[in-house]
Amino acid sequence: MARKRRNFFNRKASTVMQRKLIVLILLVAGVFACLAGYIMWEAGRYKDEYTRKVLDQQEYGGRVIPFKRGDILDRGGTVLATSEKVYNVALDIVEAKKTEKSLEETLSVLEECFGISRQEVKTLMEENPKLRYTILKKGVDYATAETFEKKKEDGEHSLNLQGVWLEENYARTYPYNTLASDVIGFVSDGNQGSTGLEASYNGILNGTDGREYGYQGKDETLQRSVKEAENGSTLVTTIDLQVQSIVEKHILAFNEAHKNEATEGEGSKTTAVLVMNPQNGEILAEASYPNYDLNHPSDLSRYYSEEKQKEMSDEEKNKVLNELWNNFCVSATYEPGSTFKPFTMAAALETGVLSGEETLYCGSMLHVGDHDIYCYDKTAHGTQTLKQVMENSCNVGLMQIGAAMGAEAFCKYQRLFGFGEYTGVDLPGEGETKGLLYTPENMDPASLATNAFGQNFNVTMTQMAASFSALINGGDYYKPHLVKQIQDEQGNVTENKEPVIAKKIISKETCEVIKDQLLGVVEEGTGKSAKVEGYDIGGKTGTAEKLPRNNGKYLVSFIGYVPQENPEVVIYVVIDEPNVGNQAVSSYATRLSADIMAEILPYLGVEKVAETQGQAADANGSATQTGSTQP
Repeated sequence: MARKRRNFFNRKASTVMQRKLIVLILLVAGVFACLAGYIMWEAGRYKDEYTRKVLDQQEYGGRVIPFKRGDILDRGGTVLATSEKVYNVALDIVEAKKTEKSLEETLSVLEECFGISRQEVKTLMEENPKLRYTILKKGVDYATAETFEKKKEDGEHSLNLQGVWLEENYARTYPYNTLASDVIGFVSDGNQGSTGLEASYNGILNGTDGREYGYQGKDETLQRSVKEAENGSTLVTTIDLQVQSIVEKHILAFNEAHKNEATEGEGSKTTAVLVMNPQNGEILAEASYPNYDLNHPSDLSRYYSEEKQKEMSDEEKNKVLNELWNNFCVSATYEPGSTFKPFTMAAALETGVLSGEETLYCGSMLHVGDHDIYCYDKTAHGTQTLKQVMENSCNVGLMQIGAAMGAEAFCKYQRLFGFGEYTGVDLPGEGETKGLLYTPENMDPASLATNAFGQNFNVTMTQMAASFSALINGGDYYKPHLVKQIQDEQGNVTENKEPVIAKKIISKETCEVIKDQLLGVVEEGTGKSAKVEGYDIGGKTGTAEKLPRNNGKYLVSFIGYVPQENPEVVIYVVIDEPNVGNQAVSSYATRLSADIMAEILPYLGVEKVAETQGQAADANGSATQTGSTQP
């Protein structure tokens, strides 16, 4: 009985608790419903104000602080590419239209300071009346920005210009416009390097954006924190501004002198020059014509009339631009012609096929396979020493040397010299091509014969310059490069790019024999017009007939060095299809080389032969005639 009574009271208590709990839940739900209703009412009542505060924090408070892309300098520290601070003009339409006075002030200042027409802004406002953030103009310079800020700070205008403000940004600029355009390259939107060093070192030149959080408004103060941007690193290149300028000046002069007004043709299809230090692989200058303005890379007005450009389709225009932006020295392949002959001679000496004392007979032609292959001028040179073979650029002599080596040895040394391989130069474009070579399996006797004097295979200018440097520096193949150092924004060196010897290709003894022959080419042979008074210059000319054969189109070239002992400078000149009646004249290249060398050698401090001999004589005289006086 007692147990039943307890159960009855327990059930009654439980029912009471449940009712209380339900009442409590209903009360809480009612409170939340009232609160939600109030919030919705408040939000509707102050919708614009809350929207403004949210956008303040999103657009202004979340402002990106752009990094400064690193500079590109020449070897002496002269700026070749930099990023200058500019400003974007931002507009809040709702704020600008708050009052008639603020609207009028905004329209007037935008037109007066930034040249933004009133009608343009009015149209934007009509189409987007609730727009809180838009960029009206980019790339405003510092002087213009300063004028605006002074006006905004003026008490008379400040309250009426709350809807206009400036955001910092950077614009890439190139102080020397076209100079070294192939090497430097340019930047597209988003700080992305498109060509040249701008592309190959994009990750190093770029930094990391910072960010500003929080916004200090008119009516209340919000907390603000700033994460500063990390600026990009600076590249110190191997390019010498003065040497580069001299090279480009003479390339332009050649093309201006050989323009054909009748055909509206330039002085050549392409004229390219590469200057290198053979003792470390540093490229001092690299240029080709036609070039382009780095500040306006898509501007074709230098080469095409406005009417001609209008006739072009987008596809045609893109093709022209890509050809213009292409770095001929790195990306273009061609048959080298007779500039390859020193390599065939060096390979034969290294393999022991030649001792250096041989003589070879040239009867103007050699029958190889099913072909009669002639000397370049169809002249019978008769019996020649190896040095005379080089001086006369004798095809027949080189064909005999190639045949004596055989296809396997010849192909092995072509690869060893770096042809058909990537050089690893720190510029984009090389990955697209490395030249086409024969293999021992597919090289027939006629192909071996023509390869021996530089036809029927492809090379690049960078390959030729790097390998030729090894032929005359003692045999060390240096990896060609264009960057010496990487620095932080304070100018502290973070990385030195040391010269890299990739391999040894020939002995010093062979090198000396080849240098003696190349000196003879300029002193007595086909390269006489490459002479520069006072300097002992060695080198080799080249005249390569282009495919299809017998079409009258040639690529002429000269590759040379100075001085004879411990060479300091290598120059390589290539003129593709000179705009002249007879293109097969290598003297166009030798004379261009001489004009360039005559200016750069004194600048680089390369001593003249006469000065060196005179100093030696003075030193000898001082030792034997003590007490003598100078006039």
